[in-house]
Amino acid sequence: MHKLKAANTAILVSLDFGDNAYSERLQELQQLALSDKLQVVAIVEGKRSRPDPTTYVGSGKVNEITQLIVQTQASLIIFNHDLSPAQQRNLSLRLDCSVIDRTSLILDIFAQRAKSYEGKLQVELAQLEHLATRLVRGWTHLERQKGGIGLRGPGETQLETDRRLIKKRVKLLKEKLSILQRQRNVQRRSRQRTEVLSVSIVGYTNAGKSTLFNKLTRAQSYTADQLFATLDTTTRKLYLAGSGSAVISDTVGFIRELPHTLIAAFRATLEETVQADILLHVVDASNPTRDEQVDEVNKILKEIGADTIPQILILNKIDLIDLDLGTAGKGCIRDEYDRISRIRLSAKTGEGIELVRQALTETIAGNSRKLYENSKDTKKVIGSCATVQELF
Repeated sequence: MHKLKAANTAILVSLDFGDNAYSERLQELQQLALSDKLQVVAIVEGKRSRPDPTTYVGSGKVNEITQLIVQTQASLIIFNHDLSPAQQRNLSLRLDCSVIDRTSLILDIFAQRAKSYEGKLQVELAQLEHLATRLVRGWTHLERQKGGIGLRGPGETQLETDRRLIKKRVKLLKEKLSILQRQRNVQRRSRQRTEVLSVSIVGYTNAGKSTLFNKLTRAQSYTADQLFATLDTTTRKLYLAGSGSAVISDTVGFIRELPHTLIAAFRATLEETVQADILLHVVDASNPTRDEQVDEVNKILKEIGADTIPQILILNKIDLIDLDLGTAGKGCIRDEYDRISRIRLSAKTGEGIELVRQALTETIAGNSRKLYENSKDTKKVIGSCATVQELF
C-alpha cells in the first residue's frame, strides 16, 4: 500500500556542466522553491558533460531520485534546467511523480503574484505559450497512436483540439494586451509632451527596488524578502525640490535565464523601461555574486532594447555589510562627465536617498557643472562624492 505523498514538498535536481555560476544557480532554485511556498526535502546533484537526451540526468540519477521519492514522499520534482517535452514526459512516467523545470516554476510564481488585470493577462499568455510547446504526445494514451498510417484516434483529435483552443486563447490575450498597450502609449505621449523626466527602477529580483521606490515616493508598494515580490509596474510622480517633478516606475525584477516567453509577454510592461530617460539600476551590494547579477540585468536590458539608456548604479543594502572603505561618509562617485554614476544606499534606513534625489535633479537640469557652480546645497552633496578608487 502506497503512502500518500506529502503536499507542497519538492526534490530539487541540479547538474553541473562546468558552469562557473553553478552554486549560485542552485541557490536561486532553492529561493524560487521557497518563494513558491514549497518545502525542499532533498537536493540531487551531479556532474555531466552533456544532458542525457532521454531523461536529462541519466538512468543512475533517475534511480536515485526514485529512492528519494519513496523515502521523502515528495510530491514534486524540480529540475534546475529547461527540459524538452519528451524529457519531461519520460521522467514523469519513470518517477510516477510530477516533474517541472525551472521555467515552469518561475511561471507558477508569476501566476501567484500577478495582481493587476494586465499582469494576469501577461502571465496567462506566457503560461499558454510555454504549454503549447509541451503538447507533443504529452499523454500516455497517445502511445497507441504511433503506428497506423492514415489512422487518427481520439487521442490525436484531443491533441489537435487542445492546440486549437490554446491558439484561440493566445490570440484573444494578445488583442486585450494590445488595447492596454495603446492606452499606455497615450499616457506616455502625454508625459513626453509635458517634458517630464521618466525614470525606471530596474535590477535583479530581490535587490530592493520596491523599497527604494517607496522611500522616494512614499508609496506603499508590496515589499518582501523573496524573489519576484513585485510583478506589476507601478508608476508615481516624484517631486524634486527646486527642479520640478519626474515620473518614476517600479518594474518586475530580472533573474538569470528568465524565460523568453515571460520577456515576450511582459514586453508591454517593460516598455516603461525602454522609453525611460534614465534607469536606476539597483544592486544588492550584500550579494557576493552582485557583478554577475549586474551582467544578467544588462543582458536582458539589451534584449528589450534598453541598453543605450543612461544608468545610475545603486549599490543597495549597505546596512547588511561592513564596508570600511575609508571614504569618510562619501556615498557616490562621478563619471568622466561629472555625472553621478554610482550611489551607496540603504533603501531600508534611508542612507543615501538624498544622493538619489540629487542625481535625478542633476539629470533634469541636464548640466551638473552648472548646478555645481550655482547651488550651495548641490555643492555640499557633490563634495561628499568619492572617486572610483575611494569608493571601491
